[in-house]
Amino acid sequence: MPYFDAASAAPLHPVAREALLASLDEGWADPARLYREGRRARLLLDAAREAAAEAVGCRPDELVFTPSGTQAVHSGVSGALAARRRVGRRLLHSAVEHSSVLHAAEVHEAAGGSRGELAVDRMGRVAADEVAAALGPDTALVCLQSANHEVGTEQPVEEVAVLCQEAEVPLLVDAAQSLPWGPVPGAWSLLTASAHKWGGPPGVGLLAVRKGTRFAPQGPRDERESGRSAGFENIPAVVAAAASLRALRAGPETGDEAARLRRLVDRIRTRVPELVPDVEVVGDPAHRLPHLVTFSCLYVDGEALLHELDRAGFSVSSGSSCTSSTLTPSHVLRAMGVLSEGNVRVSLPYGTAEAEVERFLEVLPQVVHSVRERLGVPATEAGTAPAAGVGAAPATADEAPRPTRAPATPEAGESAGGSAGSGGLVVDSLGKRCPIPVIELAKVINDVPVGGTVTVLSDDEAARQDIPAWCAMRDQEYVGERAAERGAAYVVRRRA
Repeated sequence: MPYFDAASAAPLHPVAREALLASLDEGWADPARLYREGRRARLLLDAAREAAAEAVGCRPDELVFTPSGTQAVHSGVSGALAARRRVGRRLLHSAVEHSSVLHAAEVHEAAGGSRGELAVDRMGRVAADEVAAALGPDTALVCLQSANHEVGTEQPVEEVAVLCQEAEVPLLVDAAQSLPWGPVPGAWSLLTASAHKWGGPPGVGLLAVRKGTRFAPQGPRDERESGRSAGFENIPAVVAAAASLRALRAGPETGDEAARLRRLVDRIRTRVPELVPDVEVVGDPAHRLPHLVTFSCLYVDGEALLHELDRAGFSVSSGSSCTSSTLTPSHVLRAMGVLSEGNVRVSLPYGTAEAEVERFLEVLPQVVHSVRERLGVPATEAGTAPAAGVGAAPATADEAPRPTRAPATPEAGESAGGSAGSGGLVVDSLGKRCPIPVIELAKVINDVPVGGTVTVLSDDEAARQDIPAWCAMRDQEYVGERAAERGAAYVVRRRA
């Protein structure tokens, strides 16, 4: 079964497996003890630290191991902020950071600190000049991921590091997604990563704090890991994590594999919009990770889409609001202002076969078609027929169901059958989840004359994001949003 979710957790690297099994016999003792078993464990831990530090691009005494990447982020943020309390208490971070950074920022704010959010463009990328404008005398720390975990967009870390260095503000880089592919460039101050992203075992994180960076560890401390990560080190897991990272970097084929996966991702980026109607591929097409691509399918329930792909033998993930794990749109997609419904993230692990990608491209059109068909999307609105040779033959105009008007409940001053001169149509989608509000909007938009409006009543948070995105894809005018008795009223004017 093709596994296409390496951005969540990469399959265990063969070198990691070998190192883990070997160190279970050699690295079980306390590395702080002076007897033979303890010295052996200490040698393994020190060797792992040197290997990881070389891959990161720092000194061994600047790097500590933590119980997870999330713990590394929390420790890094809190320690850097505490050390600069007298300078200021303002934390800057991008709008698309990993939730671990956002949660750390919330704790900081609750404790009396302040935070500033750096906007991103539609590609999900921060502009360096906006970082420069946001830096102030009270800025204590800047957090910027090296590459985004949902859409793969790489951030201008090197440029931002120069700006932070000039302003004498430390920069923390979350390198969880990019570290498997190479060291993070630039004069960053702190760096975090997570082993299960590169094929190491779960439960191992990295925190690097470069010399000269003020740092005050928070919480209870002990003598281990320079006082920056308390508790007995999981030496077998640490050794396996470092061994797999070193193997990825040392192999001469690593660059070739990155280039090969990039070509496969380029094929997905190109072919999916050709095979599936009404798809938006998101993320920067150039400044991106080599193995990751994300796209959103209009008029599709994200949870149903993932279930169908799983039944077809493909493991993928989603940032869609209509999945079982969340009721609100992905904060990353929301910050980018792109379509969230029917979202699919494909992240290819090392060694992914080209045939698996080709089979995914064969299966996807029929899967999307079947989901749209169950939701009652008119074939005349979205080309819901599967691609030729994939499934059923394309529906003809005579076979396609006619668009129907969704139940409309006018508010004061509006009429259900209005024209451009009146309040226009009102579609009541209260209590209905993504993508139903957008589907009902699509069904009635042609019932108003050009220049007329449709108002969609919805209490689904995703509508705030997906209705404007639908307007951009359909060349309709998004007038705006206003408060309603329940939820919000989203107004769309027909252009064509």
